[in-house]
Amino acid sequence: MCEIKIKFEKKYNVSQHIKTDKHQKNVKRKNEQAQKKVQQLLTNQNSVKSDFNMDLCQAMVSANIPLNKLSNNVFRTFLEKYTGKSIPMEATLRKGYIDDIFNSTLDNMKMEIQQNKIWVSIDETCDVKGRFIANVIVGILRPDCPGRIFLLHSEQLDKANHFTICKLFDKAMGIIWPGNIKIAEQIRGQFGTVDELISNMKKIFRKAPYRVEMFKLEAPGIKLPPEPIITRWGSWIEAAIYYCENFGAIRHVVNCLDENDADSIRKPLLNYKKNVLLSDSLAVVQNVQQKFSLLKGNHGKPVLTKLQTVFEKNNGLGVLEKISKILDGEDSSELIDFSKFPDDYSSDDIVYFKYAPITSVDDERSFSAFKTILSNNRRAFEFQNLRKHLIIQCNREGNVQEYSLNLVTSANCKKSNLFVS
Repeated sequence: MCEIKIKFEKKYNVSQHIKTDKHQKNVKRKNEQAQKKVQQLLTNQNSVKSDFNMDLCQAMVSANIPLNKLSNNVFRTFLEKYTGKSIPMEATLRKGYIDDIFNSTLDNMKMEIQQNKIWVSIDETCDVKGRFIANVIVGILRPDCPGRIFLLHSEQLDKANHFTICKLFDKAMGIIWPGNIKIAEQIRGQFGTVDELISNMKKIFRKAPYRVEMFKLEAPGIKLPPEPIITRWGSWIEAAIYYCENFGAIRHVVNCLDENDADSIRKPLLNYKKNVLLSDSLAVVQNVQQKFSLLKGNHGKPVLTKLQTVFEKNNGLGVLEKISKILDGEDSSELIDFSKFPDDYSSDDIVYFKYAPITSVDDERSFSAFKTILSNNRRAFEFQNLRKHLIIQCNREGNVQEYSLNLVTSANCKKSNLFVS
């Protein structure tokens, strides 16, 4: 009746429980229901956790209702009257049910994400307590319909820079594939040209003192090319980043070497240079561009210059524009020339970009939920508990459709605000 276990070895334990207010209230409630000929539904007595408590906790967290509201006598009386259940205290739910709901939410996400192509968005904000908070949003890419969007992880950072964001990305992917992170090996397999470049450069300078000396002479201040170890997948990623940052200098050094000296020098690898349709998202961007091109005067021209600078630096946007034209059926040999795309792109992959997002709207929406939870009277929240509440709330069932329907409007507003500022 009280949905708890009592040690029966000593009579004292049972007698003590019978005298508690909780037990006496439950007895009184049962007698009243018997008089009204109402059959009481009991939970499984062998279960340690109560299904009612579990559902109540999940409902309150998903609706962002503070668990301490259960200590309000009027609210407790209301729930007890109309549910016929003994209402647990805040501490019971926080200590016994939050972790289970959080883990269940993560398990459901991993099951749905693991075998699909995904996009990842990471953004950071500063909360009212001065902490750097970063959220990782993951969405499923599908060729025929919009995929679900999840808040995968939330993290408090010491500071926000490329290193902490990289570590956060690695940690988030480890949630999806614990103990078996597939990212780096997949990247190495997809980027065959980059892998061959790294391999050849490793051969060029290994056990070649003359070439090493040439490198130091022609590229002073730059470290020698790294020698990644395949079993340490992070070293391959670091090597790829190294060549990306020092591509021009490396190419100059190799051009100074005698190509007849080794076969690896002859290889010409260094010459290689929510639900909104991608086309609709890009149409919004193009519309903004057209309107901004009409800006004049002392205030308008700097804004237009800033916009043009942002677009010029965004190489990925150009790739998405080409992909969008292919999906729209524009027949052009130039557009279908995959040598102009990143190395791992193929015609089979293009269809998954039909609903690819181009903004960080999803991250911003998760920050809105974060700030709603962290209201003025809830500042004592420890971040590890705050993270669990946030992920449960943002990934609750029934929120996905609402999330998707509002994405078009949110994306349009986000783009406008981004470009104006």
